Amino acid sequence: MSTHTQAVAKPHPIRKGILTVVLNFICIVFSLTCIFPIVWMIYSSLKEKRVFNADIVGLPKNPTLVNYIRILGNSDYHLGESMMNSVRTTAISIVLIVAFSFVVGYILARVRFKLNRPLYVMFLMGMLIPIHSLLVPIYVVFKKCGISDQWYTLLLPYVSFALPMGIFLVEGYVKSIPISLEEAAAIDGSGFSYTLWHIILPICKPILVTVAIIQVFGCWNEFSFALVLMKNVHLQTVPLALTQFKGQFASDYPKQMAAMLITMSPIVVLYFVFSKQIIKGMVAGAVKG
Repeated sequence: MSTHTQAVAKPHPIRKGILTVVLNFICIVFSLTCIFPIVWMIYSSLKEKRVFNADIVGLPKNPTLVNYIRILGNSDYHLGESMMNSVRTTAISIVLIVAFSFVVGYILARVRFKLNRPLYVMFLMGMLIPIHSLLVPIYVVFKKCGISDQWYTLLLPYVSFALPMGIFLVEGYVKSIPISLEEAAAIDGSGFSYTLWHIILPICKPILVTVAIIQVFGCWNEFSFALVLMKNVHLQTVPLALTQFKGQFASDYPKQMAAMLITMSPIVVLYFVFSKQIIKGMVAGAVKG
């Protein structure tokens, strides 16, 4: 009887094969929809403007690097300077975000005091506030305080708006760490600072990597605050620099795509260099966060 039941429950080989083919086909189609825009952007950047306008999808018959040469050889675009500004702003922001998220998240998870829950709720509410609704108030405050259009201007909103998510992830991760580990360290004579930086910090590395990954893309691609708070062309970041390639009545799309590929290169290289750490951090953050 049991053998007959197993035979009935076993899926038919042909049906199983068809299902596998259909699922693989769907996955391939979705993958192509993600890959094709990047491939299209790469080979379109090798076209001249008139060739692109004649056929926007076709492959270039005579590939040329003239767009890259014009961009890199023209100092009026300030693309290299903008990339350095983005690298500086992103790097400092990530360091501050990770450091503050770790310390505040640990304190909220382990230290009990009267304002513990109210502070935690306050940080969580920061995730619910639409960033764009605060553009005008922030612009007015920065203008009155004289801190707009400075090299450090964007650090303040970037770090402030990234902290709620970072604290939320770290606080949940720290709670998953057995408190007996810290008690054992205290019995062995470990102080608060040593326990925090030499025991808890290495354990929290996966979730901190996750926080850094999420925010590095956000800081690099952020446009709204950069547009409102930065007017000096020598302090502009990459998203603002890319707007130079769009005209009022017409745009040089091949040149714009070449500029986008140039500005994408640091993030792409960063991803491939730290791909293993990124995958570990995302998986660990998903499981324990």
